[in-house]
Amino acid sequence: MIRLGIIGFGNISTTLLTLLKDVLEDPLEHLTIVCRPEYESQVNQIMREDFNDVALENSITSNIETLINNKPNLVVECAGHDAVTEHIPQVLSAGFDTVVASVGALADAALADSLYDAAHKGKARLIIPAGAIGGVDLLASLKKHGKLEVSYRGIKPPAAWSGTLADKLMNLDHLSEETVIFSGSAREAASNYPKNANVAATIALAGAGFEATKTELVADPNATGNIHEYSVNCPLAHYTLRVESLPSSGNSKTSVTTVYSIMREITNRIGPIVI
Repeated sequence: MIRLGIIGFGNISTTLLTLLKDVLEDPLEHLTIVCRPEYESQVNQIMREDFNDVALENSITSNIETLINNKPNLVVECAGHDAVTEHIPQVLSAGFDTVVASVGALADAALADSLYDAAHKGKARLIIPAGAIGGVDLLASLKKHGKLEVSYRGIKPPAAWSGTLADKLMNLDHLSEETVIFSGSAREAASNYPKNANVAATIALAGAGFEATKTELVADPNATGNIHEYSVNCPLAHYTLRVESLPSSGNSKTSVTTVYSIMREITNRIGPIVI
């Protein structure tokens, strides 16, 4: 049985726990949830009412040391860029493999270096999930065989860009056609749109790098979900991949496929076959 730690208790975490309830044949041995102090009581109640059977034992805390002392086999971060900066170096240094959902945080080169150093120190693995996109395994393998040209386009309904820099650039409520809100490098996209450009960051890390990955972010009033598409050219292969996904319930910025990708990282630690 697996001992799991989850940092954050928002939409991704609760959706993940709902999925785990359905797919786990046996409950987790132990589950630690790290949340903000002011939410501990509320999270305890939700866990008792909705997710009490996911694990044999639950621990709700605001202290990252408690998670470390509970010795998880795997830690999942789904709390945003600040949580990656604040907690993940310590978790990796302590020797615990960690899945980072907020991949865009690694656009900060200094933070990325500190995470790599921490993983090396703790002999742990920093795991970048495929998230909302596919084909990342192929992209990463092609990286080793010649120069890559990679371009990414992320298309979401205007509501998904609410509360972002795009709000200051245009009136999102009155768009009548597909509108490019950002064009530049994956590093700029991940820095300027931290909740909307994790896919751009994942593709950059797997492939040509943050500076070389051309990125467009688009608001489309006719989009019914989140669309991620990217094209790759290199000496060995040329391909284009497009994924149209429903947004995660309650959070239009996140594709529901992101949560399934994280779930796969967990179930791959349990089953006898890994795909």
